[in-house]
Amino acid sequence: MALKKSKQRTAILEFLKTRKDHPTADVVYQKVKAEQPKLSLGTVYRNLTVLADIGEIQRLRVGDGTEHFDADISEHNHFVCEKCGSVIDLPQIPILDEIDGEMNKEFDGTISGHKMYFYGVCKKCQKA
Repeated sequence: MALKKSKQRTAILEFLKTRKDHPTADVVYQKVKAEQPKLSLGTVYRNLTVLADIGEIQRLRVGDGTEHFDADISEHNHFVCEKCGSVIDLPQIPILDEIDGEMNKEFDGTISGHKMYFYGVCKKCQKA
């Protein structure tokens, strides 16, 4: 079944593509609602779920109890600041790719990938 085109979903995806800060659904709602006043928070949640389910965006669960969203679906990792809660992209480095192969040797099953979050204090918070 093909997914029907939706101007709300398109607006949400286009907004996410402009961001590098991995916003929450509430932030997406506030920003997109400014351009689409009839938009509801429920519509934002449903469309973010659909976009994540079809692989158009990433849903990040970084341990703060809130989901964050990333339009960059390439393989990469994330850093989470323990002070301000910001989520920052980190590159995928070769040694992390080797982990999947090593874990497959130790696991009775098949590992197809991993998600990795690094935690600490960001540069901005260190300066403060």
